[in-house]
Amino acid sequence: MRKTLLVTLVSLLVGGCMVGPDYVRPPVDAPAAWRLTEPQAKDLANTAWWEQFGDPVLNDLVVTALRENKDLLIATARIDEFAGNYGFVRSGLFPQVGAGYEAKRQRDISAVVVGAGAGDTYNSYSAVLNASWEIDIWGRIRRQTEAANAQLLASEEGRRGVILSLVGSVAGAYINLRNLDRQLEIAKATAKSRGESYELFKLRFEGGVISLLELSQNKSQYEEALASIPPLEKAIAQQENGLSLLLGRNPGPIPRGKDIDQLTLPEIPAGLPSELLERRPDIRRTEQNLIAANALIGAARAQYFPTISLTGLFGYASPSFSNLFNSQNKVWQYGAPITMPIFTAGAIAGQVQSAEAVQQQALFAYQKAIQEAFREVDDSLINQNRTREQLLAQKRQVEALQQYASTARLRYDNGYTSFIEVLDAERSLFNVQLQYTQTHQVQLQAMISLYLAMGGGWVVEADRMTGAAGAR
Repeated sequence: MRKTLLVTLVSLLVGGCMVGPDYVRPPVDAPAAWRLTEPQAKDLANTAWWEQFGDPVLNDLVVTALRENKDLLIATARIDEFAGNYGFVRSGLFPQVGAGYEAKRQRDISAVVVGAGAGDTYNSYSAVLNASWEIDIWGRIRRQTEAANAQLLASEEGRRGVILSLVGSVAGAYINLRNLDRQLEIAKATAKSRGESYELFKLRFEGGVISLLELSQNKSQYEEALASIPPLEKAIAQQENGLSLLLGRNPGPIPRGKDIDQLTLPEIPAGLPSELLERRPDIRRTEQNLIAANALIGAARAQYFPTISLTGLFGYASPSFSNLFNSQNKVWQYGAPITMPIFTAGAIAGQVQSAEAVQQQALFAYQKAIQEAFREVDDSLINQNRTREQLLAQKRQVEALQQYASTARLRYDNGYTSFIEVLDAERSLFNVQLQYTQTHQVQLQAMISLYLAMGGGWVVEADRMTGAAGAR
């Protein structure tokens, strides 16, 4: 009889259905190609793209950030949190076994009432092994386990999303730092040149060769160059502090490698829009959140159905410890309690409605993440393409203004023009030199943004550099 009951219950567990919807990936309306195609694009999605800049210092900074950045360490600890929650939820699928021992001395008031005399005080000892097991016929625990597993995977993807953002932030911050360094070099070189010119103009003014107007114009130009230096020095120090934070360090100086003009522009990565579904951690994370929300609908609906558990107890009980484990002192019991909701005043319906609403939110978040990914890639392709054209035009403009400034100075020295022309030429050259350096930084940053938008196996490669993947 007992064997038949056990076989019946196990059959129910194995053959029981799981209520609620099974997850099916929603259809995605992906464009066939990007609006702007690059014929020189290469399949570089799985390479450590930051190494293409050719700067060993930048490579070291990225490795340091991957090992020490506090946001990444927080994300790593969050994975352990969800792993623990998954283990806790999954344990409900298995029998729960416990043991207990009790020794006590007591006086039974009922014995006093009936006049039992001295016999009303006695000892009792017991040692028992108990077990319980909820038969998951309707799949409530399995749905909760499915959700917990998806949440664990989402936390993994969230961590990789932090890695993606961190590598891009470190590379971008370093390139901007080298951009500021270059601007400071230009400002100091310009200030030095104008300072030497001002000293010469003072001598010429004292000799009566030039007027006070020309001397004042020259001084104004010199002071303009000097005034541009402190803001750049401030920006450099602040950029170093920001980069130090990304490295997980206190504010301080950052080592330098190659000049911004010496950095190699990475190759353009190739990829189709549909590939982003598997390459971007943020999309994979939002899909896992959708899977979890979908599973919790089933867990909520399962509360409408009966809950069946197996319970059992086996042990010994005796008034004497020496005779506790004698065969005649055995105690046991087993049962299969069943509980079922009859009237809950809408409590279960409310939980189901809430779970379905959460699933809809997760679905829209997943669809939005995909659309955002498409937009980011398209924007990055357009940005790097148009910025490249802008940089080439500015380079030609710098060359033209260098010739203009040289010619204007020569004409002024030979008395063919006023100093106003020299002032205009040198001021224009200074401004365009700074703009050219800034545009160069924008071009490098646009390539970083493109790699971030494309995603790819390089995130997994960066994850290995953290040293945390093997530890987990």
